[in-house]
This record gives sequence, structure tokens and C-alpha cells, in this order.
Amino acid sequence: MFEIVKAAGWPIWPLIIASVIAVALIIERTIVLRRDRIVPDGLLEKVVEAYQKQGVTPQLVETLAKDSPLGRVLAAGLRNHRAPRPVMKEAIEDEGRAVSHQLERFLTTLGTIASISPLMGLFGTVVGMIVIFGSQSPTGTNPAELAHGISIALYNTGFGLLIAIPAMIFFRHFRGKVEGFVVDMEEQAAKLVDIVHGDRELRPKV
Repeated sequence: MFEIVKAAGWPIWPLIIASVIAVALIIERTIVLRRDRIVPDGLLEKVVEAYQKQGVTPQLVETLAKDSPLGRVLAAGLRNHRAPRPVMKEAIEDEGRAVSHQLERFLTTLGTIASISPLMGLFGTVVGMIVIFGSQSPTGTNPAELAHGISIALYNTGFGLLIAIPAMIFFRHFRGKVEGFVVDMEEQAAKLVDIVHGDRELRPKV
């Protein structure tokens, strides 16, 4: 591995740093963006049951807000349960935007790495081409310099693509998961609004 890095020259180091960051972000987002942590099953049913039994209490709202991102959205609605429907929905939407922003944390960085890695590899290719041209002299070609320039060009191009492809795959995957979570939270929050305002009864899941 060290020999490959040595053959690729100094342009490979920014790519190595980008690859380490990308791997760290992929692992972190994989751990954080789990459905049981974001949209726990049965949470809405528990909230509705507690609301129907004891109403809205500070303890219920505080516990719910600490439970999960979905809990934060539902807690925002319960804080405004006495307000008109539009006010309650607006509070939920405001909290939903904050939660969505938090779920998308680091995804911009991962997407940026996926986008710029091929360009960084291309930069290494240009450096390699400069070395290749530099190997030419009036007395002939320096084989060692020529081989080194070719190594720089090819290794950096390949490594840039090697970073970009999985980074883009995971970026798209995580974006899709976040969008799915947001839609699910919106649907459950809408049910809570209807239940609080007496327009709907929660039906148990079959």
C-alpha cells in the first residue's frame, strides 16, 4: 500500500484525507439514521394513549421531546394542543424543519466529497502529465521520470473514482432515508393534529 502511495505522488494525500472523512461520515450516518432511533414504531399510539388518559402534562412533553426526532415533532404539537389547528400545524412544521436539518447533518460534506473526488483525481492526472512532459529533454527521455509521471496520472485518477463512487451511492442512500423519515413524521404528526382536534380516531395497526 505504501508503495502505491509513493508511486502516486503527493497529489494522492488530499484524496486519502477525503477518503478517511468519507468513511467516517458513512459509518456515523449509518449508526444515526436507524429507523428505531428516528421514527420508533408505536410511539404515536403511546402518545395518544397518554394524551387521552391524562391530557398534556409537562412531563409527557419533556419525555417525548427527548425520545427521538419523531418525539420532538409530536411534542411540538402537544405544546400547542390548545391553540387553533393552523397554529398547531405551524409549530409542528417548524420543528419538522429543524429535525430534517439535523438528520441531513454531514450529508452535504459527503456529497461534496463524492463530487470533487474525480476532480482531485484529475488534478493528479494533470500533475502526472507535467512530470511526463518534464521527462523529455534534448538528450532523450528519462525512463524513471516517465514511469513516475504515468503512475501519478493513473493512480490519482483511479483513486479519485474509487472514492467518488461509494460516496455518491451512500449520499443518495442517506438522502432517500431522510426523505422517507420526514414523510413518515409528517403523516404521524398530521394524525396527531386530527386526533387532538377531534377529527380522527387512532385505529390500531392490523
